[in-house]
Amino acid sequence: MAGILFFSLLALFIIGIPVSFSMGFASILAMIQGEIPLQVVVQRVFSTLDSFPLMAIPFFILAGNLMEYSGISQRLINLANSMVGRVTGGLGIVTVLTGMFFASISGSSAATTAAIGSILIPAMVKRGFPKPFSTSVQAVSGELGVIIPPSIPMIIFALTAGTAISIGDLFIAGIGPGILISGSLMLTIYFLSKKNGYGLQQLSKEEQEAEAQLTSWSGRLQAFRQAILPLLMPVIILGGIYGGIFTPTEASAVAVGYAFVLGMFVYRTLNRKNIMEILRTSSLSTAIIMLIIGNAGLFGWVLTAEKVPDLVADWFVSVSDSPIVFLLLVNLLLLLAGMFLETGASIVIMAPILTPVAIQFGIDPIHFGIIMIVNLAVGMVTPPVGVNLFVACQIAGLRIEQILKSMLPFYLVLLIDILLITYLPQIALWLPAFLK
Repeated sequence: MAGILFFSLLALFIIGIPVSFSMGFASILAMIQGEIPLQVVVQRVFSTLDSFPLMAIPFFILAGNLMEYSGISQRLINLANSMVGRVTGGLGIVTVLTGMFFASISGSSAATTAAIGSILIPAMVKRGFPKPFSTSVQAVSGELGVIIPPSIPMIIFALTAGTAISIGDLFIAGIGPGILISGSLMLTIYFLSKKNGYGLQQLSKEEQEAEAQLTSWSGRLQAFRQAILPLLMPVIILGGIYGGIFTPTEASAVAVGYAFVLGMFVYRTLNRKNIMEILRTSSLSTAIIMLIIGNAGLFGWVLTAEKVPDLVADWFVSVSDSPIVFLLLVNLLLLLAGMFLETGASIVIMAPILTPVAIQFGIDPIHFGIIMIVNLAVGMVTPPVGVNLFVACQIAGLRIEQILKSMLPFYLVLLIDILLITYLPQIALWLPAFLK
């Protein structure tokens, strides 16, 4: 059954069948070979989706879309610009900082890239940054959308890893790695800008006056006031979860209500037309994710029935019984998978296989989940399937091959970050432990 499962899955991938259907068809073929009644297919898919924590995904998707359509991007950009706009490489650093802010609201990498890229890429080019460099900065900043909580891939990992994992703990554990990656990207932008003289384009007198006003203490205070309400959403979500006020699923519903009130009654940017568009977009995104998760539940059941995680664990132990070597091999595997598979699909395929093995090696499942998320986030900026590259290049009007050279320093920095997060687990685990 295991041989049929993986061979048919690979064949379906090659001929271009979508990931969710590939997992379902491969599982059915394996079950036919093993003479398992096909009514089990419906039972396993239904039992996978019949989950209260799973309801957090459509709510967080809807909350993120409501905030995106509420026009908060410019408010967050103004806040970041008031804080670091005059530093060397200022607008590049603003891009990363805004990515952090927006990531704490959207939970999506592509949404983060699209929402702020359409504003900041042209602004960076106007300020004297090369267009390929500006596009690269936006692409790598967008990956923070799945690392800084709330994160939809973290929810998927918690529900598919095959062991009891707290979504709230995963959310909190993502804060340390998110800050590390953001800080390293800002330093890289600073040194590259200083070395190459990026961002030195002379502004007009009116633009200089506007920038001076924005970066003054009064301007910073005004920018903070304008952005404070959107930035309160992650505080409400994480504070409510860890304060025991509501569960992660209930927090997602609270986020929807908060985003709706903000857009409809405070900023008054939502109307009947764009609310219908938001509901349509959110429903489509939810349906795609639920198809993947439902078929992944069936796929995982076949894996467990065939004891594939045990076989994988035995293979890793035969290679080496060192957790260091195991994590190195896992990093290589995840980086390779991230280049060819969508993040959610990679998680639902590999989390049920690798997480039990990691636990056998004595690795904390929360730490392992962060390792998986960070590796697959890098896959969002690596060709050929890097979704952030496509979104950023579409905004900039460039081809992917035109920005690869400017991406190289960022790839190096991200690899160093991965190694630090992998072999220094307290980067991820200290905050959950402290809050407990």
